Amino acid sequence: MEEIVSFEMALTRLEEIVLRLEEGNLSLEESLTIFQEGVELLRFLEKKLREAEGRVLKLTADLDSGWKVAPLEG
Repeated sequence: MEEIVSFEMALTRLEEIVLRLEEGNLSLEESLTIFQEGVELLRFLEKKLREAEGRVLKLTADLDSGWKVAPLEG
């Protein structure tokens, strides 16, 4: 997998992979190769989302200002 610079780039590439797989025009080997790339991208995206959620929770933590830690909804 190429070096992914941003969440948005990874998401765009994952969307491209899904479209290519859905077209069904790839050989088995090509399908497996880009499927593996897609799995790696999905792991990267999940990690970035967990990191972002952690940052949001820290920002909303109780800092003697009455704020409470609350998970994001939606």
